[in-house]
Amino acid sequence: MLARIFSCAVIGLEGVIVEVEVDYTNGLPGMTLVGLPDAAVQESRERVQTAVKNAGLHFPRHRIVVNLSPASIRKEGPYYDLPIALGVIVLGGHLDPETLESTLVIGELSLDGIVRHARGVLPMAATARAQGFKRMIVPETDAAEAALIPNIEVIPVSTLAALYDHLSGRHLIEPYQASGEAPLPLFVPTDFAEVKGQEHVKRALEVAAAGGHNVILQGPPGAGKTLLARALPGILPEMSIEEALEVTRIYSVADQLPPGTPLIRNRPFRAPHHTISHAGLVGGGNIPHPGEISLAHRGVLFLDELPEFNSRAIEVMRQPMEDKVVTISRAQGSLTFSANFQLIAAMNPCPCGYYGDSQKPCTCAHSTVTKYQKRISGPMLDRIDIHIEVPRVDYDKLSGDRMGESSAAIRQRVQAARQRQLERFAGTTIVCNADMRVAEVRKFCKLDETGDSLVRAAMSQMNLSARAYHRTLKLARTIADLAGSDQIQTPHVAEALQYRPKGMMG
Repeated sequence: MLARIFSCAVIGLEGVIVEVEVDYTNGLPGMTLVGLPDAAVQESRERVQTAVKNAGLHFPRHRIVVNLSPASIRKEGPYYDLPIALGVIVLGGHLDPETLESTLVIGELSLDGIVRHARGVLPMAATARAQGFKRMIVPETDAAEAALIPNIEVIPVSTLAALYDHLSGRHLIEPYQASGEAPLPLFVPTDFAEVKGQEHVKRALEVAAAGGHNVILQGPPGAGKTLLARALPGILPEMSIEEALEVTRIYSVADQLPPGTPLIRNRPFRAPHHTISHAGLVGGGNIPHPGEISLAHRGVLFLDELPEFNSRAIEVMRQPMEDKVVTISRAQGSLTFSANFQLIAAMNPCPCGYYGDSQKPCTCAHSTVTKYQKRISGPMLDRIDIHIEVPRVDYDKLSGDRMGESSAAIRQRVQAARQRQLERFAGTTIVCNADMRVAEVRKFCKLDETGDSLVRAAMSQMNLSARAYHRTLKLARTIADLAGSDQIQTPHVAEALQYRPKGMMG
């Protein structure tokens, strides 16, 4: 008798249905797995055999063959333990195969039969619903995540014995019902009210949040660059449910969903250390997994001490910054991960940090300063819309009791500007001004005669590239949106030009 149980694999960010076929043949007792399993899947033989016995069930003394179909897809991870165990139980005559019709099963087993957490449950649940499955059997810890996908019954199981009792009709497990509790945020941003001084930097970050623009902050150590960057997520607009599901899917596949947080509702903030490899930053590995730029999807990627990062890692980000996706190619095929992030970078002006500082003299040679600043290539700087100096804050502002404007108040203006953009780009995939392509820039960023002559003069004096020209227009469009203006006025263009780098190409 052949037992057939359905499970799921995750390839990139998508699920693929896997058919687990279990049968026995003549020969010495044992279990053979075929169908391109990795080492973790191969080891399920011992886990399944011990877990079935410890659940008080009979393990057939036959030569058992398990086939994971389709054989062309590599199976990784211990998530086929539970479907294999159920196949063995059906094979032993303990369960009616009809009880598992239209059911998808995933879960890792411990030796005592406890069902453990599985990564990637959200894309698996989405695939199950798309393929017409009516229910899912998942580890109890992952039930809330699976239940985010509507119109599919989720059975949360804690042990193999409890699942057997449920399927045999002895003690039924109630389908999971989502609770109304709000999940804990992954990251709590600094409130802008806590940041003393730096009004022009706060304004630049407000413009960046309103249009989704990339920013580089440059200034001496201790001026507040990191504090300001950590405050940015607090003024970004709330994520829609579609965006929240996109982000949660990536975190689920990367196995970075915190316990008790089935759905990520707050925008991500990722701040990798400068020792990160380029595979850790953009994604990769033998079996590619999402990198930091994908984990920052729909949120903020903060690169502190930008020149200290591996130059190859920084240059590899150029394509994802333009295309909003990263494609990782391997011999087996290509995988695409979402990477629509907002880059905030911070750097000192020189290795000692005090080049151009008004109070502390710089100890670096001029050639050292030049070499340090040139670690960031021109093409990379060209992709950053807002370049802003962060000077040191004087004592009077630091010690004063006066609080700045709160993040909540700034966020209202940002939300209003984003709403104007959503209405402007209705019917397209564009959500903010930074995403505009050349055709949209030509259509929505028209200048009056004065603004046009101002940009013309800036093009020659500041040596702007074509990309920098379009980015300046996008920035002016965002500043006009914040001002509630339908037309880009000359002051909007002037402010946008102020955010171009001083003394650098483009």
